[in-house]
Amino acid sequence: MTRRSTRAARTFAVLLVVFGLPLFAAPWWSWMRPGTRTHDVAIPPGTTLGQAAQRLYDADLIGSSGQFRLLARIFGSGRPIRAGVYRFREGLGWGAYLRQMQAGEVVALRVTIPEGLPSVLVRERLLADDRLTGPVDTPAEGSVLPDSYDFAIGSTRAAAVRRMQAAMAAELAALWAKRSPATVVRTPADAVTLASIVEKETARPEERRLIAGVYSNRLRTGMKLDADPTVIYPITRGKPLGRRILKSELARDTGYNTYLKPGLPKGPIANPGRASIAAVLDPAPTKALYFVADGRGGHVFATTLAEQNANVAKWFALRHARGER
Repeated sequence: MTRRSTRAARTFAVLLVVFGLPLFAAPWWSWMRPGTRTHDVAIPPGTTLGQAAQRLYDADLIGSSGQFRLLARIFGSGRPIRAGVYRFREGLGWGAYLRQMQAGEVVALRVTIPEGLPSVLVRERLLADDRLTGPVDTPAEGSVLPDSYDFAIGSTRAAAVRRMQAAMAAELAALWAKRSPATVVRTPADAVTLASIVEKETARPEERRLIAGVYSNRLRTGMKLDADPTVIYPITRGKPLGRRILKSELARDTGYNTYLKPGLPKGPIANPGRASIAAVLDPAPTKALYFVADGRGGHVFATTLAEQNANVAKWFALRHARGER
């Protein structure tokens, strides 16, 4: 190399350092830098890289859609972009935005169905969340498994119900396969029906198997279940009654009223959780045939009617002392 060409190469290197590196470093820093605040951006199905870049630009997450496309082609993996709603951190490296969209790391919408929630309230809960879309019918009572579910924002309500029902079917099949010989229910459907009554009778996990044992004893001996929740269900479809049950309601044959005849009601009165289903499939061994509230959130159990009457008298005395009717 001649002295002149050597001097030219050195000059080019200096110019590259002075002018070229800043031009390269600015987009590189935009591609890699960390960030703070977040923005939710919807990427519809079929969105191209250029369209996604424009949406990021419109959300003030990037400074240039053209520069983003260029850097994506240079540094990106070339994988397709997935549809969904993404939560992007403002100021995060642009490369992280692209990787999120390529990996499908969409914002999760969590929907929780509490144990014992009736289907009318499942439907209301889904309709009240405007991050879900589309209409939905009231699911069949007892067909939804209470749990927490994660969905992509924009998922349909009907699809959400189908997933909850599939979860119930799978869980019921697994629990039924492990049922105890002590259970009195003959079918999975009967297990859900009895479990829904257990679910509505107690909120204490430690009482579920014992209450299931009481009802199992009653079914086994042909006694009526005499379960208040079965009287309330056809009146409110599972919603709170807000008052005491009327004598006329206790005498009304609705197909659910277990004060009128022995056996199970014609169907579930709520969506029971795993623990209540497991309880009726493996009830606690007990001789108890009765129970009544103890005034502390639980119940007191009895094996004879005389014991039960004494416990009921104590319960009414406690209510009277509290000023309750």
